[in-house]
Amino acid sequence: MRKLSVAIESWPIAGAFTISRGSRSEARVVVATVEDGGARGRGECVPYPRYGETVEGVAAKIESLAEAIAGGATRADLLTLLPGGAARNALDCALWDLEAKLAGKRAWELAGIAAPQPAITAYTLSLGDPASMEAAARAASNRPLLKVKLGGAGDAERIAAVRRGAPNATLIADANEAWDDAVFAENLAACRAVGVSLVEQPLPAGADTRLADVADEERGAIRFCADESIHTAADLDQIAARYQAINIKLDKTGGLTAALELKREALARGLSIMVGCMVGTSLAMAPALLLANAADYVDLDGPLLLARDRDPGLAFEGSVIDGLPAALWG
Repeated sequence: MRKLSVAIESWPIAGAFTISRGSRSEARVVVATVEDGGARGRGECVPYPRYGETVEGVAAKIESLAEAIAGGATRADLLTLLPGGAARNALDCALWDLEAKLAGKRAWELAGIAAPQPAITAYTLSLGDPASMEAAARAASNRPLLKVKLGGAGDAERIAAVRRGAPNATLIADANEAWDDAVFAENLAACRAVGVSLVEQPLPAGADTRLADVADEERGAIRFCADESIHTAADLDQIAARYQAINIKLDKTGGLTAALELKREALARGLSIMVGCMVGTSLAMAPALLLANAADYVDLDGPLLLARDRDPGLAFEGSVIDGLPAALWG
């Protein structure tokens, strides 16, 4: 009989992590563990208040399925037992990990996809004043891909400052829904001026219809990337005309099973793919690496933002994620 256990953990962030919605100094995660005989599978999720989640509520939701898991509930069953979100993610990834261990195979073999290749991850610069963001960009200027957290008013100065600090890096601008009609045109123009490649979720989810009307010449080489506006494949019809890319996060899709479906459907529609994350440990990043092959952008820098990580964790050589240890996951 399978046994489910749930743990709440806190992992200190190196310094602070600041976006338009606030700042925090620790990552609070929930870990689901499913045991079957001598095998153990683990999955980590990061509950997100933006989606109405709390750490305690997600842990309780996972625990409520202990009987179903003991009775043999599968990943396919989870798609109807739980909605997309952090709780389903932890359980889904724990079952992937367990299945791989029981089968003596790697998770990508079970999924019928290629093994993850070394991937360059974005490195995130927290929101701050222009001077501090320029200094942070200069300190990270050796990294080839930077994600810049923006906050609305004043973003034109912030993005210009980051470009001065990191003149050669590819830049992703992530506003986390903070722009509005008053600053949209100015901030987009500022991003174009410094060669930003991707603008992620500039407008609030549900208030982003104007993106469909932005002409190619206004965007230039920039693509808009949906984050808060896209959770599962069911959202694609609504957002496809507004965005040219999507950010796939396991904590939004509700696990790797649904994320693989979302990636397939998005690619079929010609959308570019970013594989993203919340701030968590290597255990949360590991399943997402199965989505990284053929992705246009990989943003799995959660462990790089922490003061410490799991042991074993993912191996980072600068910004390159190289390998997925079986002892960690899958």
